[in-house]
Amino acid sequence: MFHKNIKLILAGLLVVAGIWQFTESNIGNGIFLILLTAIPIFLYFKNEFILLAFLKLRKQDFEGAKKWLSYIKNPEGALVRKQQGYLNYLQGIMLSQTNINQAEKHFKKAIELGLSMDMDLAVAKLNLAGVAMSRRRKLEATNLLNEAKKLDKQGMLKEQITMMKEQMKKI
Repeated sequence: MFHKNIKLILAGLLVVAGIWQFTESNIGNGIFLILLTAIPIFLYFKNEFILLAFLKLRKQDFEGAKKWLSYIKNPEGALVRKQQGYLNYLQGIMLSQTNINQAEKHFKKAIELGLSMDMDLAVAKLNLAGVAMSRRRKLEATNLLNEAKKLDKQGMLKEQITMMKEQMKKI
C-alpha cells in the first residue's frame, strides 16, 4: 500500500506525461494518460483495502474483511482522516461480535474522526448505545439512541432503535 502523498505524486506525474504526449502530437496517448490519472486520485479518497473489506462484509465474511484491513500498516500515513474513521468503524463492527470493550473504543474513534454517510454514523451511535445500555448507563444510551434516530433518515434502523428503547425500559 502506498502513502497517500505518493498517490498524489503519481497522479501529478501522469498529468505531466499526458501533457508531454500532447506536445509530441500523440493525442491518443495524452488522453489516455489524463484519464488514467483518475485511478490514483480515486484511490487517494477511497482506500482500496477499505473498499475490499466492505465487499467482504457485505457477504458476512468477517475473516476476509479482517485480512484486507490487516494490510493497512500505518493508517495515519496511508489514509486521509475520513478513511481512518471508516477503518475504525469497520474494526468496531468486527470486534462487536467478540470484544465489546475494544469495539466501543473503535466506534468512538470513528465518530471522532468522522464518517461520510449519516447511516454509518447512526449505526456507530446505535452500537455505542448498546454498549452503554449493557453497562447500565441509561442516560448516555438514551442520548445516543436519539442521535441515531435523527441520523436514520431512511428509517432502516427504526426497528432496532425501538427494540433497544423497549429493553431500556426494563433496566
